[in-house]
Amino acid sequence: MTDFYDISDLLTDENRQVQKTVADFTDAEIKPIIEQYAQKAEFPGHLMRRFGELGLFGTTLPVEYGGAGADSISYGLVCQEIERGDSGMRSTISVQSSLVMGPIFQYGTEAQKRRYLPKLASGEYLGCFGLTEPDFGSNPAGMASRLVAVGDHYILNGSKTWISNAPLADVAVVWARNQEGRVQGLILERGMEGFSTPEIKNKWSLRTSATGELVFDQVKVPHENLLPGAVGVGAALGCLDNARYGIAWGAAGAAIDCYETALQYALERIQFDKPIAAFQLTQKKLAEMLTEITKAQLVAWRLGTLKNAGKATSAQISLAKRNNVAMALQVAREARQILGGMGITGQYPIMRHLMNLESVVTYEGTHDIHLLILGADITGLPAFK
Repeated sequence: MTDFYDISDLLTDENRQVQKTVADFTDAEIKPIIEQYAQKAEFPGHLMRRFGELGLFGTTLPVEYGGAGADSISYGLVCQEIERGDSGMRSTISVQSSLVMGPIFQYGTEAQKRRYLPKLASGEYLGCFGLTEPDFGSNPAGMASRLVAVGDHYILNGSKTWISNAPLADVAVVWARNQEGRVQGLILERGMEGFSTPEIKNKWSLRTSATGELVFDQVKVPHENLLPGAVGVGAALGCLDNARYGIAWGAAGAAIDCYETALQYALERIQFDKPIAAFQLTQKKLAEMLTEITKAQLVAWRLGTLKNAGKATSAQISLAKRNNVAMALQVAREARQILGGMGITGQYPIMRHLMNLESVVTYEGTHDIHLLILGADITGLPAFK
């Protein structure tokens, strides 16, 4: 495993055990099958229960609710090792853990926690997070979905798009504007009348992840399905911070897989009577890839220590997400070049990682939006409007 600066020495015994367990799982159960599922654009649903058995859903949540009670660095390592296999699988874990279980745990009632969290943790339930709308992606404050009180319940109308897990989700944490104009979080369940989840097809990226829409047509929502603590856009954005943190680690995993693939190929591929790894330009590529991966690993580790201490800020998380995903994209492109024409085939994982990362650089805040989040923090002058 690529760890040029011996970051493993900075980890706890529990961190190292989590990493080894998940790395072994990825090598044994994700890598051998994922190309086939990507080619078919099919979600490997059987892995859901395996994720649950290994404690990969809600890693940092208390054991009493089905979580693993682990620290933030362990969660980051889960994301890194799963994304070494595939970004779509890491997306599934990120959404389930940070964007569904997270807000239910943070903002929900005790009854809601007991009802949903254990089933989400075990993989019996799959969840999704409905924030992005067709006309409001980077500007969630413009949200058009509406929640109106009618007697002893609410009526929800509107729609969400580009929602990971939506076509298969049993539970959806959804955000809509209430009659007071505040953004409100609530829980929907599959089967509610007027609630549908059409799939978005023909994706070139994240092909192992099921992506879709959430459509609300006069959906009747019981009072007990509102998340009482989830009021205001800030509550929704707080959930995204946790997901973005995991992405910073996950992108490093994708980059590591591309780098290790390119290195092995360069050592074995013979041209002009010697391995292409012996040529200066190949060594330049490999050295630069390793340098950037190492820097990204150190950023992720330090961010994890800040998160464990309760000190990580949104801007710090934005820096890590933006930097590490851009790094992974560049590493994937350089690795693809080392493999030449073979780099575009399904015999190797590089083109799949590259296509996946084109989504990762956009979702959970685009590359440019994170630049502006960081710029606002540096200057104190928001540039969004």
